[in-house]
Amino acid sequence: MKTISRLESVWIFLVRFCFVCMMSRASSYSSESMIRRYDNWLEQQGKNYTSTDEWEMRFGIYQSNVQFVDYMNSQNLPFRLTDNKFADLTNEEFNSIYLGYRSPGRLTQRRNFTLEGSIPASMDWRRKGAVTPIKDQGKCGSCWAFSAVAAMEGITQIRTKKLISLSEQEIVDCDVGGGNNGCNGGFMTKAFKYIHKNGGLTTESDYPYLGRNGVCNKSKLEHHAASITGYKLVSANDETELQLIVANQPVSVAVDASGYSFQLYSEGVLFSSYCGKTLNHGVTVIGYGKDKGRKYWLVKNSWGTDWGEDGYIRIERGIRDPSGTCGIAMEASFPTLDRCLYNC
Repeated sequence: MKTISRLESVWIFLVRFCFVCMMSRASSYSSESMIRRYDNWLEQQGKNYTSTDEWEMRFGIYQSNVQFVDYMNSQNLPFRLTDNKFADLTNEEFNSIYLGYRSPGRLTQRRNFTLEGSIPASMDWRRKGAVTPIKDQGKCGSCWAFSAVAAMEGITQIRTKKLISLSEQEIVDCDVGGGNNGCNGGFMTKAFKYIHKNGGLTTESDYPYLGRNGVCNKSKLEHHAASITGYKLVSANDETELQLIVANQPVSVAVDASGYSFQLYSEGVLFSSYCGKTLNHGVTVIGYGKDKGRKYWLVKNSWGTDWGEDGYIRIERGIRDPSGTCGIAMEASFPTLDRCLYNC
């Protein structure tokens, strides 16, 4: 499934054409040096392939991705890439395995709430104890469940002062149908509906994550460790409103994570020229700030701590396009609980 933008596709082709021109005189990409780099990477990642053919195929993909990483990092951009754990995957493989957001179609909504008090210039809900450690969805397109759970964990801690790691697997197994289909994708508002209808969620330890579709364990469904009273949508294409909400609680968002810059991201502020607006991945905005004059959203991902900035990514904020970088402002939502700050 091809989801990267046409501009990025053309740009990547031109960059890789330049690599071909450079290969004959680039000693750092000699067969011996690249094999050594690949062998070191395999050891670091703990990877073993089943055949020589697979080793050679993955080596070719890895080499191509490394050349792309090195070129990008030579351009003095505000973000850096790396040969991370996804470096032996083609972009098409990466998209098919790890991107599981399925847009339900946008429900239009005008701003229907007001907020009291000033909005801080920066926010990081980790510092306030409202964010559980980074989790890893594995080879399962369950990002939508992780996004919804992270937002629920946040509002639960904010209201109760108790940080509880809640169960994504319960949603994967039990919230099936109506658009949500476990590892085959889903969306956050449907997960919020399930949680509300079910009366809550159990804990991660009570219903642990498997990284695959399972059979709903109905005996666990009444073990409610936390609950919500509903959910609300953030007005589409309104980063100002999104900031208002994030100042008060973590928010579930969808982004276009299909490009190489997301797959191989290491650190820094990813800006709008390097991703599109085809929403395909669910994540959670847990803050915002500014770095060297560049505004950003602080985003919690679900690909483990060995991706990005210990599992997080910073995405450029406040661009001219109202949909936001990677479409981050297009389909945002958040759970509500008890006393409501938003006149709901």
